[in-house]
Amino acid sequence: MARPEAADALFVGVDVGGTKVAAGIVDSHGRIVASLRKPMVANADAAAGLASVTAAIDALFAEYPEARATMRGIGICAPGPLDPSTGVVVNPPNLKCWRNFPLAAEISRRYNVPVKIDNDANAAALAEYLWGAGRGCKIVFYTCVGTGIGTGILFDGRIYHGRTGAAAEGGHVSIDYQGPVCGCGKRGCIEILAAGPAIARRAQAKLAAEPARSSALQALAQKNGGVVSSEMVGQASTEGDTVARGILLETVELLAFWLANTVDFLDPDVLIIGGGVAAMLHPFFPELRERMSRHAVNSRSSEIPLLVAHYGADSGIAGGAALITPQSI
Repeated sequence: MARPEAADALFVGVDVGGTKVAAGIVDSHGRIVASLRKPMVANADAAAGLASVTAAIDALFAEYPEARATMRGIGICAPGPLDPSTGVVVNPPNLKCWRNFPLAAEISRRYNVPVKIDNDANAAALAEYLWGAGRGCKIVFYTCVGTGIGTGILFDGRIYHGRTGAAAEGGHVSIDYQGPVCGCGKRGCIEILAAGPAIARRAQAKLAAEPARSSALQALAQKNGGVVSSEMVGQASTEGDTVARGILLETVELLAFWLANTVDFLDPDVLIIGGGVAAMLHPFFPELRERMSRHAVNSRSSEIPLLVAHYGADSGIAGGAALITPQSI
């Protein structure tokens, strides 16, 4: 990656997950000019978790010391529940080290710069608005479809947090009240039906129902001890496997129904889809759009652009940096 320009305003974006901390330097144009990853210690005490974050930031500055002088702030994507107004991480299930932990205050005290935190989907939505697929749009709906499904909503460049900061949990909107129980406890959430693990489960069931059928998906599963992943489904589909294609079309139908509900409720200027599953489904976007239009009450739903997110695996870094830019403060 290119080294930062000395005269440019720079922001540090940090993406904290259950197993890793990704940190990067982002310039005022949204370019990630440096990045690295470090392990996250999630199951020890709060100090160990904080040390994981500071180790990543310190390593970034050690590699790019010139960036420290022009750094304007640090933005952090952290797992929720959290309070973006106070910078407190409340009780994330996959980060047991932090309970009501004042992450923003601790990082600000160490580096003596402004610090903001938010969840990854909200922050990624903001990055897409500032520098990516949502530029120039007043109402932005962003979803990340991967291992789970997260969403973020922006009105006039501002993240919509709702009264308590818990708004835009779109992944836990139910489209089938008799459906399978989601990890959140509700039935039929779009996350339990259409995220990566759901795709893998459907594929596994299809192969089990037809064990004698020869297919690219079956061959991939056999190489992996009989276990199917959503990535295998995507790979097999690109190789023309009809079973894999059918599974992805089922996923498209589920997402189309959910997104049509979103359009009818929100009527956004743009729908942006990121995450690993979204990349896998990109060849199916024309089908997704057609089915959305069929399910939506809004007769002009086809006018709303359906776009792939600009930022891929680095959306957390870009999103963290976006939280601390002058446009967002």
